[in-house]
Amino acid sequence: METRMAVIGIIVEEKDSVEKMNALLHEYGDYIVGRMGIPYPKRHVSVISVIMDAPNDVISALSGKIGMLPHVSTKTVYSKVPNE
Repeated sequence: METRMAVIGIIVEEKDSVEKMNALLHEYGDYIVGRMGIPYPKRHVSVISVIMDAPNDVISALSGKIGMLPHVSTKTVYSKVPNE
């Protein structure tokens, strides 16, 4: 199955959404290469980046589910790096 690399950028504006978001990330854990989260207290948000190597539909599904959470914004960037 062909996979792509992608980065999902996430901004969480309310802590109430963190538990649901972490549950989704755990559910898709087999496809996650790494993640980094940085709290930004000045703006009362957390900024998270999730790196994935997965089929297109899996990346889109996770990004879409996270984006549907209240007070959470996401944007996905796909790599042009071909499969080996």
